[in-house]
Amino acid sequence: MKILVTGGAGFIGSNFIYYMLSQHPDYDIVCLDALTYAGNLRTLESALKNKRFKFVKGDITDRAGVLELFRNEKFDIAVNFAAESHVDRSIMDPGIFLSTNVMGTQVLLDACREFGVSRFHQISTDEVYGDLPLDRPDLFFTEETPIRASSPYSASKAGADLLVLAYHRTFGLPVTISRCSNNYGPYHFPEKLIPMIIVNLLHNKPIPVYGTGENIRDWLYVEDHCRAVDLILHKGRAGEVYNVGGHNEMKNIDVVKLVIAELGKSEDLITYVKDRAGHDKRYAIDPTKIQTELGWSPQVKFKDGIKTTVQWYLDNRQWWEDLISGDYLKYYEKMYLNR
Repeated sequence: MKILVTGGAGFIGSNFIYYMLSQHPDYDIVCLDALTYAGNLRTLESALKNKRFKFVKGDITDRAGVLELFRNEKFDIAVNFAAESHVDRSIMDPGIFLSTNVMGTQVLLDACREFGVSRFHQISTDEVYGDLPLDRPDLFFTEETPIRASSPYSASKAGADLLVLAYHRTFGLPVTISRCSNNYGPYHFPEKLIPMIIVNLLHNKPIPVYGTGENIRDWLYVEDHCRAVDLILHKGRAGEVYNVGGHNEMKNIDVVKLVIAELGKSEDLITYVKDRAGHDKRYAIDPTKIQTELGWSPQVKFKDGIKTTVQWYLDNRQWWEDLISGDYLKYYEKMYLNR
């Protein structure tokens, strides 16, 4: 079995590569990644030592390059992690999100059709559903929840999802989609909430919190997500969407305080900043379908996952210290200072 993993030098994609290499010793994996700001080849250093792994630098929007790769490698499965994924960046520059997340997905779908790939899997997000009110804890996103994207990012992911399902209905392409809640864990780019908290605390810098920090997210340890995708690839029904969530809802401010406590720092470092435009209030996934059909359930409790994640950042300072210099630092200052 040969699997294409696009965006595999990023956070979830790299964790998926390591998971699949460890769980399927007879599989070969090829990673296609453009190595934009969030793609880090150092993340794949260990994988590059494995003879069953190959890295190819390239962009999923490059039709000629993608078709050549499919022609040469003869993939059985393609899993699309490649995406622009940060909401704040999508508000600053929506165009790149449409190019990568929608047009890039179309290029991959066309390649899968042309070369007879047995399964195309699209990594999506619960953000395509919009948000839920804070005062209705009884409401959850199901696979039947209407798409109601709030940001250019989630709108681009919703557009890609619709395109994937259309290729299944129109062309009979065997596809699946997973929509997951917020992931956390090793190799997470430090612009995202949990790694940003850790990195700032280790430098005794303020922790910027949007609004009052009451927004709620459902958190999932990244390896639990990888297990879910593995199950969907091998047992999921073509043409189906599977929600992947941990029933682990927490207010952003409580996540911040939990990480502060884990590192033994002071809550005085919390700094409230102007809220994000169109900020979704609450995400909450009902994972009943994947639990019932595929037997998946999250195995890592949030407090345990946070301990593991914090320790990983302590043990791998060189990895993230390189990332927070240069362009990222300029972006960080633009987003959070003087708000």
